Amino acid sequence: MVPLRLDFALALRAFDVELELDVGAETFAVVGPSGAGKTSILRAVAGLARPERGAIACGDELWFDADSNVDLRPEQRSVGYVFQEYALFPHLTVEQNVAFGGGRADRLLRRLDIEHLARAKPPELSGGERQRVALARALARSPRVLLLDEPMAALDPHTRGTVRAELHDLLRELSLPTLLVTHDFEDAAALADRVGVLVAGRLRQVGAPGDLLGSPADPFVARLAGANLLTGVAAPAPSGLTAVLLDAGPTIYVADSTSGRTEVVVYPWDVSLARETPDDSALNHLPDQIVSLTPLGNRARVRLRLLTAEITAASLERLQLAPGDHVVASFKATQARLFSSAG
Repeated sequence: MVPLRLDFALALRAFDVELELDVGAETFAVVGPSGAGKTSILRAVAGLARPERGAIACGDELWFDADSNVDLRPEQRSVGYVFQEYALFPHLTVEQNVAFGGGRADRLLRRLDIEHLARAKPPELSGGERQRVALARALARSPRVLLLDEPMAALDPHTRGTVRAELHDLLRELSLPTLLVTHDFEDAAALADRVGVLVAGRLRQVGAPGDLLGSPADPFVARLAGANLLTGVAAPAPSGLTAVLLDAGPTIYVADSTSGRTEVVVYPWDVSLARETPDDSALNHLPDQIVSLTPLGNRARVRLRLLTAEITAASLERLQLAPGDHVVASFKATQARLFSSAG
């Protein structure tokens, strides 16, 4: 029996969210741009928004069915909901916030390692601590389904990696049907067993994070997963390769075959940087200029005029890179993928 089954349509101002999805004892992430309908899915599951048609079921319990006029109130649905800004009561202590969800707070405070914060109030807590409190309150109901709305959005970059790892381990331990929505593919890939890309209320592609990275269904999915998207005109080249004259000027070589208008997908972590053109096996060497540098823990994201590279912090230090510097961006023909503009 599938723990959570969704098959409904919910009208929004600009479009309808139409979703058909089964979620087992796993974390399923819905990722998409702002306004795609992500939070509306959570609201429908929680009973805070009423679909126009369809059904929502948890195991053998029907929470919503338009045909038989079943629509359980939010408090009748076994759902734990962690809101984007956590929605903690600022005048209550941590213990009181967790107890507000029902059940005993002390057990959950110990489980989430926030027992020492029991008497503190939300304004005194860090972002990671507030997230733990919100999770504890959601779990206090002993829910059958967990809903997480942008769980990393309120965290600063220094806290994000640590809290993400802690949340990943907790979700595996809970083994609950969990719906997580986010605009950040990196968060989705780190936390979820499966990811669905939502565009204007519809899932464009569903799969394991690695599947979406390795075989994106279209350029939109690739870009959402963090890829560079370059446009140009393709034509056959020697050795079975395809030459693409980019709109930005340079010509690059790709192992895929196509001709005519095309879009080239290259992931930042497949792009290396050097001060001079390297003598290596890569066919694509693009002179460019650094626009900005963003540290990401043990990596750094380097935005150039044409594309973005992601290199190790050690490489950044070795090359002594800074905004305004001229570099050569390199990648192999096999590390790029083509999408026909007509496809």
